[in-house]
Amino acid sequence: MQFSSSSKPDRCDAPSNEPKPDCQRLSERLFTIGHSNHSIERFLELLRQAEVTAVADVRSSPFSQRYPQFNQTELQRELKRGGVQYIFLGDELGGRPRDPAVYDGEGRVDYCLVRRTKLFQTGIERLLIDLESNTVALMCAGEDPLDCHRTLMICAELAEHGIRPRHVRDFGLPETTTALEDRLLEDSGEGGGMLGGLFAGQISPQERAEMLVRAYQAQARRKAFRLPPGQGFGAIDRFQEYASE
Repeated sequence: MQFSSSSKPDRCDAPSNEPKPDCQRLSERLFTIGHSNHSIERFLELLRQAEVTAVADVRSSPFSQRYPQFNQTELQRELKRGGVQYIFLGDELGGRPRDPAVYDGEGRVDYCLVRRTKLFQTGIERLLIDLESNTVALMCAGEDPLDCHRTLMICAELAEHGIRPRHVRDFGLPETTTALEDRLLEDSGEGGGMLGGLFAGQISPQERAEMLVRAYQAQARRKAFRLPPGQGFGAIDRFQEYASE
């Protein structure tokens, strides 16, 4: 399955709640996960519970000083022992791109601009190819998917085309995209408290989509990587995507 340039929207919108029939199978095969401060044993257990067969590492720098079990070499070795394939997509889908054109005037990554680049779209195509033969977990650092570009940038792009992954958490069953979006709307204050009240049924799909656009954009602005003041793009490689820093 491929996304043609002619089918892409003109603006960076929030996802539709109606999965396309052709995407249902791919949705069922796609998860996200944050390595957080897990032991490698707990991480592998979470993957097994979700029946994941491949991990797509979307960290720009696949290393962690605080949690060395998730350095690329160590992680790849342990995944192989557990029968899980390792795929590195950090160059294409990482949250700290090296292209200055996708940063705003404050040195912050603009996820909408990233999503329009050829490199990002190449990464999406690679992911879709892997989904044809694997159950894939997009992996970054943070435990909460709403704190991470894997959701705010990558999954937002996929969901526009009807692919709505589940999010592996360190408790209970994986969180669905719908549940995650409900949480995002509640946390953001969009809807003025109507979403869970008596007037929830009066919110149309179009109104919900518009609220999600605003909520996703606001959350992305809060969570996107930003270069520290006075630091140029040559410093990007010095900043690692820690689980809790």
